[in-house]
Amino acid sequence: MKLLVTGGAGFIGSNFVHHTLAGHPEWKLVVLDKLTYAGNLNNLEPALQQGRCEFVQLDICDRAVLDPLRGCDAVIHFAAESHVDRSIEDASAFVRTNVDGTHNLIQACREARVPRFVHVSTDEVYGSLGDEGQFTEESQLKPNSPYAATKAASDLLVLAYVHTHKFPAVVTRCSNNYGPYQFPEKFIPLMIAQAMAGERLPVYGAGLNVRDWIHVSDHCSALDAVLQRGREGEVYNIGGSCEMRNIEVAKLILRALGRSENLIQFVTDRPGHDLRYAINCEKTSRELGWQPAVHFDDGLEQTIAWYRGHQTWLDDVRSGQYRDYFQKHYVQRAKTFAQ
Repeated sequence: MKLLVTGGAGFIGSNFVHHTLAGHPEWKLVVLDKLTYAGNLNNLEPALQQGRCEFVQLDICDRAVLDPLRGCDAVIHFAAESHVDRSIEDASAFVRTNVDGTHNLIQACREARVPRFVHVSTDEVYGSLGDEGQFTEESQLKPNSPYAATKAASDLLVLAYVHTHKFPAVVTRCSNNYGPYQFPEKFIPLMIAQAMAGERLPVYGAGLNVRDWIHVSDHCSALDAVLQRGREGEVYNIGGSCEMRNIEVAKLILRALGRSENLIQFVTDRPGHDLRYAINCEKTSRELGWQPAVHFDDGLEQTIAWYRGHQTWLDDVRSGQYRDYFQKHYVQRAKTFAQ
């Protein structure tokens, strides 16, 4: 298989690249990324050094996205603006990338006759739950943030093209990920980074918002199963079956790092903050034989250990130094990796 991965220098995308290269040594990968602030070529360093994938710096909104698609057997689409707080401040980049970019990519895939398309989405398109219940694939879409609204729009575009044009696509919706290479604006790596530095941990409201956590490696294994066995036109929920309040997660991180809970600082809540997410992934388990394998306690311990062992990576990201990496190392070599 020749697989194109959009957003492959981001958190989940880069983890999927490593997962795929380890599990499918016969596959060829083309990694496409615009390299916004969330894209970091350091995340792909082992793969790029080995020459096991080709990297292309490109915006999915660009018509030129058609060129790297030619000859590909499948596309897995991670590329997206994804941080809710940024979407509240200004949603224009989210509309452009998540909606216009996805539409441009669909059109290019149709022209290139790509036979498989996996659209990676989020449980946030379902909105907020009360104290009970879970999101299923049949749950109504009720996005509450500009980010979630643009992801819901992209989901519906993909599914509309499946219905109208027989576009060979599958949609996945996953709960909150955590693990290596996650940009430290997101909750768990932010809490880890602040605790490691002995700085205040900002927690929204009273920290009572509930999220269903899944280790990124479990998400990647689920996407692998969807890519190979998922039915066209279907939606597959992916979750970790691990609901926890934000305040509980913050306290676990402080305890693991030997820091006082006095570092927790409650801050003004995010506008329209969803109370609770919970994913029912019985369909994914039943049809694809997938189950999450990483228990949250183990996954959090591994994640903390990773950030402690990659202090340079963390420092470079927090300082912005990582953004020089592409210019220094790959501007002349970006397309010279193995075809």
